[in-house]
Amino acid sequence: MRSVVIRLLARERGLFVGATLIAAVLAVAGVPFDFVLFGLTLAGVALFHHHTLQVALIGLAVIVLYKLGFTGFKTGTGFGGLALHLAHEWVILANLLGLLLGFALLSRHFEESRVPAELPNFLPDDWKGGFVLLILVFVLSSFLDNIAAALIGGTVARVVFRSKVHIGYLAAIVAASNAGGSGSVVGDTTTTMMWIDGVNPLDVLHAYVAAGVAVVICGIPAAMQQQAYSPITKDAPEGVRVDWVRVGIVAFILVVAILVNVVANLQYPAVLDHFPVIGAAVWVAILMSAPLRKPEWSLLPEAFKGSVFLLSLVTCASLMPVEKLPLAAWQTAFGLGFVSAVFDNIPLTALALKQGGYDWGMLAYTVGFGGSMIWFGSSAGVALSNMFPEAKSVGSWVKHGWHVTVAYIVGFFVLLAVLGWQPHPKRVKTAEAPVPAAQYALT
Repeated sequence: MRSVVIRLLARERGLFVGATLIAAVLAVAGVPFDFVLFGLTLAGVALFHHHTLQVALIGLAVIVLYKLGFTGFKTGTGFGGLALHLAHEWVILANLLGLLLGFALLSRHFEESRVPAELPNFLPDDWKGGFVLLILVFVLSSFLDNIAAALIGGTVARVVFRSKVHIGYLAAIVAASNAGGSGSVVGDTTTTMMWIDGVNPLDVLHAYVAAGVAVVICGIPAAMQQQAYSPITKDAPEGVRVDWVRVGIVAFILVVAILVNVVANLQYPAVLDHFPVIGAAVWVAILMSAPLRKPEWSLLPEAFKGSVFLLSLVTCASLMPVEKLPLAAWQTAFGLGFVSAVFDNIPLTALALKQGGYDWGMLAYTVGFGGSMIWFGSSAGVALSNMFPEAKSVGSWVKHGWHVTVAYIVGFFVLLAVLGWQPHPKRVKTAEAPVPAAQYALT
């Protein structure tokens, strides 16, 4: 263990020296050093994929120290500015933590219900079985959170493919979950953000034009990869008995999450900005159902590590000095898809909403599906990689999941050709008095 730490510190020291040299070059071009540090953090995650948590935490610490000592935060300087920034971000972070941990327990409930073991009786026996499973993930994600859809898909895949799931197929599961959530205001955090901000749910629906094409483009080669790697189980084992109590628990947790999300958005949208309603609702449902079937609590430590990794990257992204996006246009929306693969899509969506003038359906597709191109580009990818640690290699993900990038590009241009760029004017909101700095911690 000590030798591993020493090697990691040596590598980080080398990265820091490299960062200094790179910063000197980029400073001439006016690129803030914050981005250099964030870029090196992402590079470290890609290179040292067996130590992603350590790299992410070190990167976050270095960025925070740099901002404390030199640039300050959007909310102010010093520790006071940091505290105000975290007070503003804590709801998103707490929601993500609650969902990632809660849905990890949900996926185990689903696996132990024995429903996945029964599915070979209903899925086709060749590569089309894997493709149908991806379509099911796509459909589930349209009304469930994309994290839940990805974990359910991964749970089924682990059973029907006898625990041998190809990385290209894992990438396709993430892509299918993100595609399914892109056209629904309850299917993804970014589309829910749009709904809270006042975007009509119908204005993101046409994202499914691109998403539907994309899931077919990446789904077919991914299913063929999987069938060649480990063929789908043809028949369910004899004597399998479904645990309908666990099925009911899974349904209960998901229904609670959906209802709370919908009711809060329709009746109490302001509450969503002040409290992690959805994450808390999932945990209330888990605890209420615990007397019926005990959750697999032993999963939480490992799931917590993966969650902290994602939260570290999300926090790093929120600290970047991004004040505005380029002019709203289809070219910008297309580029944001690639940015979302490495830069958290939550602050990108927030900036787009503030700026206005976007085609919300096109943007929902790009920032949603675009995150599938790298495993840590979306919360669904991080959640599934916690279940399948072998997926935590950027090189392997890009190499074997090449079809996700191709699908993103094809899906985007099909949407552009069919419906074109349909921007919505910036919404004029009722003027409000500025929030005093002392009250900002409560917003």
